[in-house]
Amino acid sequence: MYAIIATGGKQYKVSEGDIITIEKLGVEAGEKVTFDDVLAISGDSLKVGADVAGATVEASVVKNGRSRKVIVYKYKRKTGYHKKNGHRQAFTQVKIDKING
Repeated sequence: MYAIIATGGKQYKVSEGDIITIEKLGVEAGEKVTFDDVLAISGDSLKVGADVAGATVEASVVKNGRSRKVIVYKYKRKTGYHKKNGHRQAFTQVKIDKING
């Protein structure tokens, strides 16, 4: 059984027991979180649309962190313009506990 959920502007295919990395949620490690935006559930058959209106996915937060640094380098030739910048994206790692629906 799997479900497709939407969070942080992205969609994820999850099953019970999966550990996924999503955009930062602002929830401390060890707490529970519920995803209400369920797009599809597949058990015996695939359910979408109005069939999954009340479906939820329960998960627990494993950890919060920041990913590896990405270097952003801008350069324009012949003008002497160059700019170096770094970015570390914040994330939340969650473990899927239960799919209700």
